[in-house]
Amino acid sequence: MTFSEKLKEAMGQLGINQAQVVGLTGKSKGSISQYLSGKQTPSAERQQKIALSLGLAPDYFEQEETAVVVMSKETEGKIKRLLPEEVAVLLGMDKGTIRKGLQQGVFPWGYAIKTSENRWAYFINARRFAEIEGVSV
Repeated sequence: MTFSEKLKEAMGQLGINQAQVVGLTGKSKGSISQYLSGKQTPSAERQQKIALSLGLAPDYFEQEETAVVVMSKETEGKIKRLLPEEVAVLLGMDKGTIRKGLQQGVFPWGYAIKTSENRWAYFINARRFAEIEGVSV
């Protein structure tokens, strides 16, 4: 199976779209588009980083048989998420600072999407947050 096919399969199993992959991985929309179309294949190191960003095993894209490991019935097919308030407590920061950082794209473990003029939706990948910040969640 090609990287492109495995990435599409993982997206389907996780229930995420291309824009969410861009936000989780920090890669450009163009790069993810190239990967999905099969026009480009990232290096092994980059594939490992993409897998971790999506909450998958580091060697997910190298495995012959790929399957997203399901942690429990309630998280089946979903990436475990944290709220900005939870992250603020873990980091000892103000929740407003966390939200602003997500809006500005400065944190590698999450992102914010502007849903209307004064509203934002936040996504924080719990596994990626734990790995980067060195905490248990």
